Amino acid sequence: MTAPQIVVMGVAGCGKTSVAHAISQITGARLGEADELHPPSNIDKMSRGIPLTDDDRGPWLEDIARWLADGAEAGIPGVIACSALKRRYRDVLRSGGAPIFFVHLRADRNLIAGRMNARTDHFMPTSLLDSQFSILERLRPGEIGIELEAVQTPADLARAALDASGLHTDQDRPTFIGGPA
Repeated sequence: MTAPQIVVMGVAGCGKTSVAHAISQITGARLGEADELHPPSNIDKMSRGIPLTDDDRGPWLEDIARWLADGAEAGIPGVIACSALKRRYRDVLRSGGAPIFFVHLRADRNLIAGRMNARTDHFMPTSLLDSQFSILERLRPGEIGIELEAVQTPADLARAALDASGLHTDQDRPTFIGGPA
């Protein structure tokens, strides 16, 4: 049985982790945080204010794709917070064959910068925000997902994402029902 996977995406500070956590709480899906899969060299680079290159991101994206595919193949629904800023990055995530629904959280730069400046527990400095916005590619036709303005509460955004995805809880096991799986 292939289980659905949700990727909550967007620039740093948009609320990916909070929304992914809310989706996990509502559905019981396993929760992942892509930042935890970065190699130390990527974290060091970002901590020093140096944007990652596509080459830096390659192995990291492959690890995330494996996480998604392993869950799907094991029949375990999952949700992971991952920037997934470019279409080709999302293509890597889809390459494992897992049915993925993308939730793109959008907000203007000033709101995001304010959120980033307020947090103290993350390695990503606000100085990298412009580089994230510059490479961000919105979901394109053919990509299964939804764009949501990241101004509501994480719980409200999670419910909107679940409504759009067709992911519902059936006998305590999330499945896509009539949705895009």
